[in-house]
Amino acid sequence: MASERTPRVSCDSLVALGSATADGSVLFAKNSDRPARECQPLALIPAATHSPGSSVQCQYIGIPQVERTLRILGSRPFWLWGLEHGVNEAGVAIGNHTVFTRDKPEGRKLIGMDLVRLGLERSATAPQAIEVISQLVETYGQGGSGYHDSDFPYHSSFLVADRSRALLLETSDREWALKEIDGVGNATNHVTIGSDWSALSDGAVRHAGDQPTPASRFDFAGAYRDVSWVPETFSSGRYRRGTELLESARGTITEEVMRSALRDHYGVADFGTVTDAADERYMSICMHADPIGTTTAAAVVRLAAEARPIRMWACFGPPCVGVFLPVYPQAEIAPAMQHGTAEAAAGSMWWEFRELLDLIERDPSSLAAPVRERWAAEERQFVEQAEALEADLDPEDPALASRLSAFSRACADRAAAVVAEIAAQLRRR
Repeated sequence: MASERTPRVSCDSLVALGSATADGSVLFAKNSDRPARECQPLALIPAATHSPGSSVQCQYIGIPQVERTLRILGSRPFWLWGLEHGVNEAGVAIGNHTVFTRDKPEGRKLIGMDLVRLGLERSATAPQAIEVISQLVETYGQGGSGYHDSDFPYHSSFLVADRSRALLLETSDREWALKEIDGVGNATNHVTIGSDWSALSDGAVRHAGDQPTPASRFDFAGAYRDVSWVPETFSSGRYRRGTELLESARGTITEEVMRSALRDHYGVADFGTVTDAADERYMSICMHADPIGTTTAAAVVRLAAEARPIRMWACFGPPCVGVFLPVYPQAEIAPAMQHGTAEAAAGSMWWEFRELLDLIERDPSSLAAPVRERWAAEERQFVEQAEALEADLDPEDPALASRLSAFSRACADRAAAVVAEIAAQLRRR
């Protein structure tokens, strides 16, 4: 079991609005960095109606349920009620990130993954999701471990996008700051909103014990960010790198650009090259730094015009040696994608990719590149097939969901065959 003082500090999200992308779509991307062997399958949660006065049990506490919840597709560590990231049927995408602040979480309350799921289930737009999450934070606070293998509570930030807007919400206990994203934006594991906030919780200034003068503007990050435990290099480098990748491609950003960003190791081809924890490059966007964090799931979501289906590219494990597979919140997904257990199990796509990573990690300097090349070829085919299929779809076709389901499952079947083939080859070596 990991030490209760082991810093768990990873997760990165990126977003590009239509003004910054090649085709005008909003693109959202997230790497979920968790304990290396914590299974994180996909979860497809159907829309539902609920009885008046009913409640919903989150990870640690129950809260009042709403009348209707939306259909959502997301990535869920096997033991959690909530999600690390996801998208709903209305086209709202959310990802969360650990942030360390001067407020220390106490007791069992809501955790960041609860808030991602609740925001997706209850919101048809990004501003509505921000209202849901911020009100829940103010009402119930944050507390309880976000990890199965250690007692590690924390506060969270949330990057939220819909088809036209993106918003960043950063929290400390029951207080929060909100920032509107202009073109491109990213989030990582420290509070970044300074005096450039768009809105604040009513108690943010008072709780910080700060009284700004009329000539100054309250600095949320200055008041709440804590670097006394987790060194600044553990997240500042990744934040700068994410910003750099987005800004360098502004105006021409595609889903491939976002997938490439999630695979990034500061431009170094092979993971594991930087091993000095004092070097900020040790913490890359694609993470291999257990117990601090390993990328256990990744996603790129395209939020296009309403005539086109919402598309998520989902990856199981570090994307630098994995493949992104097409899934759709309006369709069904392969059972193997949803199967998650504490220990390795047959029929779980997550564990199949984890076994492959175990083999690669025996000698990443020679094994990572050929595996990456094989998956790149497969991924190009998935992209071409997805574009061809979607170009031929009628949004009013009653068979739309079944056609998307069949395609997604075929890609999952192909990936399962290829991962077994590569693993067999590596075992022989």
